[in-house]
Amino acid sequence: MAVRIRLTKKGMNNSPCYRLVAADATSPRDGRFIEILGWYDPRRKGETFKLKTDRVEYWLAQGAQLSGTARTLVKQAAKSREPAPTGA
Repeated sequence: MAVRIRLTKKGMNNSPCYRLVAADATSPRDGRFIEILGWYDPRRKGETFKLKTDRVEYWLAQGAQLSGTARTLVKQAAKSREPAPTGA
């Protein structure tokens, strides 16, 4: 079974929000998934997404592939987890 980490659409018309999920590559976009890994709300102010980075890393270690948007979110989450550089 090939696993993809991708977004599923939730919410109402003109007010989308998304879940980051691990799903079988052959399942439809909003169909069956294996695990919810986080959420993304583009209309929200401030914190627009939250990921379970430990579970994302687990699925990547198991061979899961990231979709394009999921890859962007994971990179942003990794960047926000880095400690801020201290000036001398």
